[in-house]
Amino acid sequence: MHQQKRQPELVEGNLPVFVFPTELIFYADDQSTHKQVLTLYNPYEFALKFKVLCTTPNKYVVVDAAGAVKPQCCVDIVIRHRDVRSCHYGVIDKFRLQVSEQSQRKALGRKEVVATLLPSAKEQQKEEEDKRIKEHLTEGLFFEQSFQPGLITMAILRT
Repeated sequence: MHQQKRQPELVEGNLPVFVFPTELIFYADDQSTHKQVLTLYNPYEFALKFKVLCTTPNKYVVVDAAGAVKPQCCVDIVIRHRDVRSCHYGVIDKFRLQVSEQSQRKALGRKEVVATLLPSAKEQQKEEEDKRIKEHLTEGLFFEQSFQPGLITMAILRT
């Protein structure tokens, strides 16, 4: 009796999708950030086809929004922000990358990537620096709580 080697049945929507980065930040005052690249990886032994969807397609141009990825290869997907007006500052948009097996129609997996337009890289860097300083100041204090019935004690440990 001859057994055929069969690939396990893939459940719709459960295939892990590997995309980097997982967040896109565009800065209105820095034109070099208006075009960014998403890399879609295919670590599997079979080819994948992909499609990129967006919650606000009028704000972005996606170069090669659909295509294929060979087994154990990757593809770069260029995303260009084309509407950097101040009314869009801070708005979170989403891209969804859907993948399916080359010969199938049903989506095997998907991954969402968030995109945000901010007014200035300099403002963002200052906010991040302020946040790091605040975190650093609070990093040095750790509190140990020991429990004894009827008594709660605290010891302060400094790093």
